[in-house]
Amino acid sequence: MFSRLLMILAIATLAIHLALFGEAALAQDSVQTDSQITAEETSETDARIDQRLEEIYDELEGLRGVFVTVRSGVVILRGRVAEPALADQAVELASRVDGVVAVRNEISQVTSIEERLVPVAERISNRFWQAVEFLPLLAVAALAGALVFLTGLWVAKRTWPWDRIAPNAFIADLLRQIARIAFFVGGLLLALDILGATALLGTILGAAGIVGLAIGFAVRDTVENYIASILLSLRQPFRPKDYIKIDGFEGNVIRLTSRATVLMDVSGNHIRIPNATVFKGNIINYSRNPQRRFDFVLGIGPENNADTSLALALAEIGELPFILNVPAPNGWIDAVGDSTINLFLSGWINQTETSFVKARSQAIQRVMVAFEDAGISMPVPTYRLEGAENAAEPPEKPKPPAKTKLKAKEAARLETVRDTGVDDTIEHKIDEERLADDSSDLLNNAAPTEL
Repeated sequence: MFSRLLMILAIATLAIHLALFGEAALAQDSVQTDSQITAEETSETDARIDQRLEEIYDELEGLRGVFVTVRSGVVILRGRVAEPALADQAVELASRVDGVVAVRNEISQVTSIEERLVPVAERISNRFWQAVEFLPLLAVAALAGALVFLTGLWVAKRTWPWDRIAPNAFIADLLRQIARIAFFVGGLLLALDILGATALLGTILGAAGIVGLAIGFAVRDTVENYIASILLSLRQPFRPKDYIKIDGFEGNVIRLTSRATVLMDVSGNHIRIPNATVFKGNIINYSRNPQRRFDFVLGIGPENNADTSLALALAEIGELPFILNVPAPNGWIDAVGDSTINLFLSGWINQTETSFVKARSQAIQRVMVAFEDAGISMPVPTYRLEGAENAAEPPEKPKPPAKTKLKAKEAARLETVRDTGVDDTIEHKIDEERLADDSSDLLNNAAPTEL
């Protein structure tokens, strides 16, 4: 704010200075230095210079109020002009006359409102009538430019050759926009050429470049997102309805737009992720490989035999009908704690036929029931207290929990494998949304993929 006030004060001071000392500034000497000054200057030469300059000034509008006095080759200019540029013109003309040794400028500037406004009104009137006379040529130039631009619009709306040469609809639209811009520039060039003002195009393009650079800095995030959309549409890392994970967000792919990637999570909620984040982020595609492994960790008490428990768990997982034989179920002792032995168990399924979540849940339940039937106890926190009063007596070993007998109805229910089919509710919702509006989707099954 302080710098702005200083700038305004400086401008006001300069304006007052010009208003008070404008005439003095105009009355400065202008000296023309010749290579030599002859000693044969006469009054006839001064009269000839005076007459010649008077004739020149009388023929030029704006200089008719300038009077000339010549003494010994020194030209003294007096009078009043409307603009400082006219005084400079008078000095420049006087210095070009042969025999002039120096030019003294004593011309003052007109300050009368009437005398200053009349020439301005005349110039405005002249320019107005010149513009009126220029209208037919301007109409022809505008018509020619409009025809070229309309031709570009017609070409851009055609499906051929854009859909043929472009890998997807997004690139085809981008090529159409480039074609429209090219025809617009061509029409502008033709119009300016008809008007004889092609030099104006450089100024227009320069200004457009500066404005474009400023806008580019202002919307650099949007530009980055747009470029990421182009690259994602060319090399697609996922397909519609693929279940993916991007920087912590999981869901099935609905569509890829020019701005964002839209997902639907397992709860049916929409997730919009900017394409710049998708392009730079880590993408996990769970749907690309139909075979998928599930795993879980199950703890047993330290009093149990780990090898026997592990073999029993793998046998129970392998008997499930949806578990693949190749690769076979696998497991190992993952960790041993103070009161637990953790078993790491895994199995493979075909996720196009079996739900991943249901299969994992069924396997955990099957192993837990088998452990309970075999008397394999779950880990229970154990604490040992030692003191002088009971040091002679060994601590009592905790008894394993009594085996719980299952009711006949529950046992029969667990023997039958529950439904583990794929839940296609989310896929049906995605199909409905894609059918409702599929125009903005950039995903194409025929496009190459980077995976």
